[in-house]
Amino acid sequence: MTIWVDADACPKVIKEILYRAAKRESIMLYLVANQILSVPPSPFIKTLTVPKGFDVADDEIVNRIVEGDLVITADIPLAADAIAKKANVITPRGEQLTKDSIDGRLTVRDLMDTLRSSGVQTGGPPPLSQKDRQLFAQELDKWFNQRKNA
Repeated sequence: MTIWVDADACPKVIKEILYRAAKRESIMLYLVANQILSVPPSPFIKTLTVPKGFDVADDEIVNRIVEGDLVITADIPLAADAIAKKANVITPRGEQLTKDSIDGRLTVRDLMDTLRSSGVQTGGPPPLSQKDRQLFAQELDKWFNQRKNA
């Protein structure tokens, strides 16, 4: 099993948690981005640099994931595609997205896009908090434990 990170928008602190976890658990971690990333040296940490373009990194992740992999993303359409391929999804804020929750998230995302395109200022997400980091680390540990018990 592999961890795939939508790395262009993933906060640095979350990447650092993932680097430590990949080394500790000896599991492959791929960071997919449209820019060159600097990562710590490790046989378990790799980067994939894709061309710039709309959804190029997302498409690369979807094309490479297999059932049981873990995808780290805040991108709801990418999360939906990953769930459809039976991958696990955790947002950088520590929310596990599932087939039961993704439809509602897609609906909210589409509504927000419609509001923004009509000129409504919706604002962005709040800064990543310490609680978000802790929730992410807990969800990641749950995924590792489920993997070990399978």
